Amino acid sequence: MFNSHDPAHPMKNSKLTTLILTALLLGLSLATLQFAHAAEKTLRVGIMSGEDEDVWRVVAANAAKHGLTIKVTAFSDYTQPNEALSVHDLDANSFQHKPYLDAQIKARGYRIVPVGFTYVQPIGLYSRKVKSVAALPDGATIGVPNDPSNEGRSLLLLQAQGLIALRADVGLLPTARDIAKNPKHIHIKELDAGIVGRAIDDLDAAVVNTDWAVKSGIRIPDERIAQEQVSGNPYRNFIAVNEKDANATWVHALVESYQQPNVAAEIQSVYHGATLPAWNEPAH
Repeated sequence: MFNSHDPAHPMKNSKLTTLILTALLLGLSLATLQFAHAAEKTLRVGIMSGEDEDVWRVVAANAAKHGLTIKVTAFSDYTQPNEALSVHDLDANSFQHKPYLDAQIKARGYRIVPVGFTYVQPIGLYSRKVKSVAALPDGATIGVPNDPSNEGRSLLLLQAQGLIALRADVGLLPTARDIAKNPKHIHIKELDAGIVGRAIDDLDAAVVNTDWAVKSGIRIPDERIAQEQVSGNPYRNFIAVNEKDANATWVHALVESYQQPNVAAEIQSVYHGATLPAWNEPAH
């Protein structure tokens, strides 16, 4: 009888060694495949419908190089992307600035955090009845978005143009009740952000977010009579995720996929220069 472990029989030992090596190599290959598979992920990202869909096609192509597949959900209502993210119907969203998120967190208790800047859309004052702020008549009616952050942003723009004065220390979220001085007797008309631009013909002027101005057919910059400053702007948009995901590997890859020169070029192209990449400016 032969002893399979007997060193006097090298053929038996050689076969055993081959089997062991094969098993080790197979195990290594499986581990490698599992690691590669773990690096691949499908991400559900919520954005606003329109020009951003073109921007995110470029982001998705960049992300594919990181093993990420981007599935975009386009919304037409600002309140929906954060709700969808909070209940994990989305992995990330990209549509908002910090004052808006802060107001949403205060109202709804979301545990959502920003993870990387995208662009800034300087909000503008538009008119089809006058060509300058100085030409606005006494008692002019000006439309503003009615959500807390964008109404505050609008009123701060009107203050910067000398049309109104707000109470001191109102921060970034003033309302019409915070108007302390109104020398031209301006009437503030609060409207949904998606409607205010479309109502421009019925108003003397309207403060409209850039994306909604484009959707409303407002001619940028021809019908713009004022715009908030770009430098140090606190209203830079960003990619946001649930707090528990903030340090996930895929988050870094997603942000890196966005903050690329080809994405910057697409932003400036689809928004005709009215929207600017904002990831290189220091946070304020």
